[in-house]
Amino acid sequence: MTAAPAPAPASARRSNRVLAAFAASCLPYAALGLPVYVTLPEFYASHVGVPLAAVSLIFLIVRLADIVVDPVLGMVIDRTSTKWGRYRVWMAIGAPILMLSVAMLFFVAQGSGATHLAVWLVVMYLGYSISLLSQMSWAAVLSPDYDQRSRIYGFWQVANIIGVLAVLLIPVGAQAMGHSYVDAVRMQGGFIVILLPVALLVTFLFTPEPRNVTPPPHGGLGATLALIAKPVLRRLLLSDLLLGAARGLIGVLFFYFFEQARGFEREQSSILLLVYFVAGLVGAPVWAWLATRIGKHKALAIGSLYFAASFAGATLLVPAGNFPAAIGAIFATGLAFGAADLLLRAMMADASDAIRLDVGADRTGLLFSILNATSKLGYAVSVGAFAVLEWIGFDAKPGAVNDPGVILGLQWLFIAAPIALLLVSALVLRIYPLTPEKHADIRAQLAARDGEAA
Repeated sequence: MTAAPAPAPASARRSNRVLAAFAASCLPYAALGLPVYVTLPEFYASHVGVPLAAVSLIFLIVRLADIVVDPVLGMVIDRTSTKWGRYRVWMAIGAPILMLSVAMLFFVAQGSGATHLAVWLVVMYLGYSISLLSQMSWAAVLSPDYDQRSRIYGFWQVANIIGVLAVLLIPVGAQAMGHSYVDAVRMQGGFIVILLPVALLVTFLFTPEPRNVTPPPHGGLGATLALIAKPVLRRLLLSDLLLGAARGLIGVLFFYFFEQARGFEREQSSILLLVYFVAGLVGAPVWAWLATRIGKHKALAIGSLYFAASFAGATLLVPAGNFPAAIGAIFATGLAFGAADLLLRAMMADASDAIRLDVGADRTGLLFSILNATSKLGYAVSVGAFAVLEWIGFDAKPGAVNDPGVILGLQWLFIAAPIALLLVSALVLRIYPLTPEKHADIRAQLAARDGEAA
């Protein structure tokens, strides 16, 4: 592998070209991330033939196990030092693991059992964790500046949404050309496998990787728990957990709600999901801009409140079967979709500076592994909604007709739970200790102690 160009000083403003090259790696990761929590659970339950409760249990167990693995991976990544850098090496290691597991999960025969799903989901999550932790940590060290990090993660989020849109267009286009939904899911898998090595090559060749000068991290489980107990991390992680659960519930129940409770066809609900993420692409720069004006935590609190209000309007006020009104309402809701991913990761990059000043060691990989873990825990909880659906008697088979009482239970689960989670998240963010002024002081202290650019 050819080494990247010599790194620019850490305080330099990265060019749009460099940030675009870095963001290229987001495309395949995001293209995979959406199907993992939206498409695959519903696909295996409704089309492959794995029972709803089994799908729910498998995703829950695998994600909970993955949460335990993530901090270990974070500590290993933080200890890595090679001539090619710390993070690009691990992204390269994760790539073949992802490619194999994606092929096995998406190109699955009808009637394959729960064991197939469980085994390859474990392998996929291992590769995904390695890749995503390395990428997010790399983004955190591209600049130490508070506002520049909003810009970096703004590029990161825009590329994520483009990746999501690309993979969403596949079933819309495939079904429009007469292909089945099963064929469309397989096309999504093929797209991810082909895109991954191409996108990573662009990132590796054109993105510098700065090297922190502080010594490698140390400490075990006790040190990790002590980090989580710090006020700045407690609020950040709790907000991430709540927002992950809210967005996860919307994702895993999206098709069921709009088809069973609102009377749309699969092609229409696929278009609505596409509109949701198009709006996220439009909204991402707005949240990054707002963060530079009022601070990241205040922007995220406003984003959570807006998300809750617009989602309530989209689900409670739009008449069943009114497709044009649904498109407009879903677009309004989707404007807030990108706020959480963008701002929480930029906030964790700032928090990593505070932790490094406090403990005297670089914990960037570990901190992002903890953030990754809380996100996965939120999504794991959301997949548990499948178990609730089976408990109330919901029939997930394509074309099934469910009783009005069952549909009412689906609506409560889809509407009330995410709104409540979003409102609590906004409340948690009201008092967040790491303000722009506080972060500037931390960078000044790091500059005095370690000789870094402030």
